[in-house]
Amino acid sequence: MELDIQCEEMSPSRWAELLSTMKSCKSIRLDDCNLSSSNCKDLSSIINTNPSLTELKLNNNELGDAGIEYLCKGLLMPSCSLQKLWLQNCNLTSASCETLRSVLSAQPSLTELHVGDNKLGTAGVKVLCQGMMNPNCKLQKLQLEYCELTADIVEALNAALQSKPTLKELSLSNNTLGDTAVKQLCRGLVEASCSLELLHLENCGITSDSCRDISAVLSSKSSLMDLSVGDNKIGDSGLALLCQGLMHPHCKIQKLWLWDCDLTSASCKDLSRLISTKETLTEISLIDNNLRDSGMEMLCQALKDPKSKLQELWIRECGLTTACCKALSSALSVNKHLKVLHMGENKLGDTGVELMCEGLLHPNCNIQSLWLGNCDLTAACCATLATLMVTKPCLTELDLSYNSLEDEGIRKICEALRNPSCNMQQLILYDIFWSSEVDDELRALEESKPEVKIIS
Repeated sequence: MELDIQCEEMSPSRWAELLSTMKSCKSIRLDDCNLSSSNCKDLSSIINTNPSLTELKLNNNELGDAGIEYLCKGLLMPSCSLQKLWLQNCNLTSASCETLRSVLSAQPSLTELHVGDNKLGTAGVKVLCQGMMNPNCKLQKLQLEYCELTADIVEALNAALQSKPTLKELSLSNNTLGDTAVKQLCRGLVEASCSLELLHLENCGITSDSCRDISAVLSSKSSLMDLSVGDNKIGDSGLALLCQGLMHPHCKIQKLWLWDCDLTSASCKDLSRLISTKETLTEISLIDNNLRDSGMEMLCQALKDPKSKLQELWIRECGLTTACCKALSSALSVNKHLKVLHMGENKLGDTGVELMCEGLLHPNCNIQSLWLGNCDLTAACCATLATLMVTKPCLTELDLSYNSLEDEGIRKICEALRNPSCNMQQLILYDIFWSSEVDDELRALEESKPEVKIIS
C-alpha cells in the first residue's frame, strides 16, 4: 500500500489517522505537509515497526536537525528495511550529516539518499562521504543539489567514489564547484570502479576548460546514460570537446541536457552529427541557446536520418522563426521516433505552425506531446491545430499558453476536444484571455470528459 499526500496541513486528528495507515505502507510521501521535528518521533517508530516500508519522502518540511536525529533512531534499528529516503529542503545543516553518516555506515538496505536544497556545506558532505566509504554502505543514488558545496568537496567525493562501486547516480547541480574541481572530479570518475549512469552538473561554474575531462568520462564510462551540464557557459568550443566523448563508440548516452550553455548555430553541425549517428540518444535539451533558423535546419536534417532514434527534443527559446518550419515539417513527416517536441518561446507565428502541422499530420509522425507556448499564435491557426487533435490519436498533451487565441481560437480547440477521436489528456492554456461564456464551455468539457485535464 502507498500513502501519497502533498501540500496538506496536518491537524492532530488527521495525523493520528495517518499514523494508523502508515503501519502497513510500503511507500510514504508527505511532501509540503508542514511537518516538524515532533512528527519525526512518530515516523521513527513507523520505520522501526513497519518492515515493509521501503520508501519515505519528506521533502519541503521544516524537520530541522532535531527531526533528523529522531528519524535516524528508527533508521538505525535492525528491523528497518528503508531503501529510498528523500529529505530535500528540510532545513538541515551540517549537524545532520553526522547522524546520516551513522545510517549510511550501518544500514545496507539504503540505496537512495536525496538531501538537496539543504545548507549542509562542504564540511557536512565530507562527513557523509565518510559514511559512504563504510563497506556496509550500498548507496546507488546520491543527490546533493543546492547544498552550498565548494571546490574543496571533490577530494572527499573522489575517495568515496573509489570505494563505492555500487554508485549509479550523482547529482551535484547548483553548487559553486568551478572548472578545477570538475576536472578533478572527472579524473576520479574515470578511475573509479563504479558504473555511473547519471551525472548532473548544472550551474556548477563550468566553462569549456572542463569539457575535455567530461568528454573523457563519456568515452570511458559506457554505463553513463544521463548527462546534464545545463546553465554552464561552455560555448561552441566546449560543445565540440564534449562531442568527442559523446561520439566515442563506448559512449551509450541516452539523455543529454545542454540548456543555456551559450551555444550558437555553429554547434549545430556537431549536434546534427550526434543526433543522426548516436542511436542510443533519445532525449536532448537545447533550451535557451541561440541556435536560430540556420541551426535548426541542420538539426532537422539529422532528424531525417534513419539512424536517429531521438524521442524528445527541447528547443524552447532558441531564436527560431517561421523560416525553419518548412524544414521541421519535412523532418516530422519522415521521423517515426519523435514523441515530445518543445517549441515554446520561438516566434513561429500562425504560418509557421500551419507548416509544422503538415508534417505532424503525416502518417509517419507519432507525436505525443507538443509545446507551443508563447509562439505568436492567434485564432488563425486553431482550425489546423483542431484537425491535428482529432486526426492524431497519439497526441495526448498540448501547450498553447501565452498566445492570443481569444474566444474564436479556444472554441475551435473545444470543438476538437468534444470529438470522440481526440485522445487529449492534458491541455495547457496559461495566460489566454477568453470570455465567461467560453470559460463555461471549458468547465462543461472537463465535466463531460473527466479524462481531459485543462490547466489554465
